[in-house]
Amino acid sequence: MSWRKLGLVWGANGSLPALLTHAANPTVEALGGDALRVYFAGRDALNRSSIGSIDLCIDGDGRWALIDPLPKLVLSPGPVGTFDDSGCVPACVLDWQGETFLYYLGWNLGVTVPWRNSIGLARRTAPDGAFERVSPAPVLDRNRHDPFSISYPWVMPDGDGLRMWYGSNLAWGAKPETMAHVIKTARSSDGILWSPSGKVAIGLDGDGEYALSRPCVRRQGDDWRMWYSYRGAAYRIGYARSHDGETWRRQDENAGIEPSATGWDAGAVQYAYVFDHAGRQFMFYNGRNYGIDGFGLAILET
Repeated sequence: MSWRKLGLVWGANGSLPALLTHAANPTVEALGGDALRVYFAGRDALNRSSIGSIDLCIDGDGRWALIDPLPKLVLSPGPVGTFDDSGCVPACVLDWQGETFLYYLGWNLGVTVPWRNSIGLARRTAPDGAFERVSPAPVLDRNRHDPFSISYPWVMPDGDGLRMWYGSNLAWGAKPETMAHVIKTARSSDGILWSPSGKVAIGLDGDGEYALSRPCVRRQGDDWRMWYSYRGAAYRIGYARSHDGETWRRQDENAGIEPSATGWDAGAVQYAYVFDHAGRQFMFYNGRNYGIDGFGLAILET
C-alpha cells in the first residue's frame, strides 16, 4: 500500500473565535457529486476545542477546491460540569435510521489526572439542519470495562445494529507512557445505548509505544481494514486487517504513509480518515502537534 501526498488542504484562518487554531481529526460527510464536508476540531484562545466544518470539492485525481474558505461552527463545548465542557472533537459521521449521527469525543480537564474523555453523540434530522446533542450526558462513559478514560469512536452498521471501535486507557500514572491506551469494541441496537465488550481489539506493540487512537474502519465483505494512530516518541499512522472485525492483525509496515522530511507533516502523521470518493480511495490526516497546521490529503496509489 502506498499513499501519495497531495498537500495541506486547509488550516485555521482565525475567522471564528472558537476556531482560532488547529484543524484536527478531519471527518468526512459526502454531499453528492464531488462535494464533501469535512468536520474538524479547532481551538479557542483558552485551548477549548469546538467542532467546525469546511466544504470542498475533490475530483478523481485529488484536485481540490474550497466551496467556501470560511469555516462554520458545528458544535461548541457543553455547559460547565458536563462531560464535554472543555471541548469536543469529531470522530465519525454516518446516516442511521433516517438521521445523521455525529459521534465525538468530549473531554474535561482533570485534577488528579490530565483529562477525562467520554463519547458523545449529536444528531441531525434534516440535511440542512443543525446538529443537536441527544443528551447532556455521554452515550459511552467510564464503565466496568473502561474505568479510566475512553476516546475517539468509529461507528458503522453491522447486521441489525451498530458496531463501535474506540480507545480505552488501561491505567493512569505519573507519565503519559503509563496510560496504555488501546482499542476496544462495543455494540448497540440504536446507536445511543452501548454495550462495551471489554475485549481489546488492537493492543500495544512494545518499543516504547503507549497509545493507539482514532480508529477508522473500512469493510469489503470479509476483509476488514483499520487505520489508526499509534504513539511512542511521536505519532505514526498504523494499519491492521481482520476477517471478522473482532480479531485484528497489525500490519503497520503496510500503512504506506510516513512523515515528510520537511514541512507541516514532518515529525508526525496522525488521525487518518480513509474514504472512497470519485472511484478512488483518499485519506485526510494531520501532521505535527495535533493538527496545528491543519489537515492534508493523500490518494492511494497501490
